[in-house]
Amino acid sequence: MLKIDPDKTAVRDLHQFLLGIVGPRPIAWVSTIDEEGNRNLAPYSFYNAFSSNPPILVFSSNRRVVDGTTKDTLANVQAVPEVVIHAVTHELVRKMAVTSVQFDEDVDEFEKAGLTPLPSDLVRPWRVAESPAQMECRVTRVLSLGEHGGAGNLIFCEVLRIHLREDVVDEKGRINPHKMDLMGRLGRAYYVRASGEAVQAIVQPVTQAVIGYDALPEHIRRSRILTANNIGQLAGLHAIPNPEACRRLREEDQRLRQILSGEHVEEELHRYIREVLEDDRQREMAGLLAWAWDV
Repeated sequence: MLKIDPDKTAVRDLHQFLLGIVGPRPIAWVSTIDEEGNRNLAPYSFYNAFSSNPPILVFSSNRRVVDGTTKDTLANVQAVPEVVIHAVTHELVRKMAVTSVQFDEDVDEFEKAGLTPLPSDLVRPWRVAESPAQMECRVTRVLSLGEHGGAGNLIFCEVLRIHLREDVVDEKGRINPHKMDLMGRLGRAYYVRASGEAVQAIVQPVTQAVIGYDALPEHIRRSRILTANNIGQLAGLHAIPNPEACRRLREEDQRLRQILSGEHVEEELHRYIREVLEDDRQREMAGLLAWAWDV
């Protein structure tokens, strides 16, 4: 493997390694104003939610790698410590890209990107009307991480009010990722669309203990047929299957009987288990198959 030491790597290269590894990253589309009330809008992908109570978002306005200069957003929040952070959807990603350009400080990115400014309820910066999720925030802290090019300035934002478009919410009152259709940031010019086949539901209750990898049968742990994810699914079972249930399966499952009485038992059994695990709801069935050989 490559060995990359930050102190021996050019900042521009280290920057790209980090961005290529840490991703996809959510995008904060940040609206601010200066002391004169001039609007500014810019995207930041060094961003995430860090607390629910209190509701805290943090994004970093990094110094430019080339010359170490800071961006208008940082100057604005130091003068007017309020922001509105917006969701960036697939429908808006090209307009977001326009606002990433380094305009002069008096240029209104809302106008440049053809976006509709909407007055906020509790803060002075404007909202992007087209975004389905808009979070009005108070800036509580700005933490400088250095004076060199690439150094971050962490901007801590307490959410005061969320505006959420009704059509992205499902019947249970939760956000539907396919309707939200968020975009995420990767390295270089790459993005990812978080909807459709890219979205996977991985159900693993965290309040119940699981058997773990070490409790799996040896033939499962050494399998060349099952993927790492398949083995992880089996390791996530809450209990080792009951031997009597495994015996019943051996008697009732015709395909299993044929596999166990034929040649290449391990290979064919693992192919069967892998097919069953394509539907995670059948994980218990796959567990019975995994232990049936040893019963």
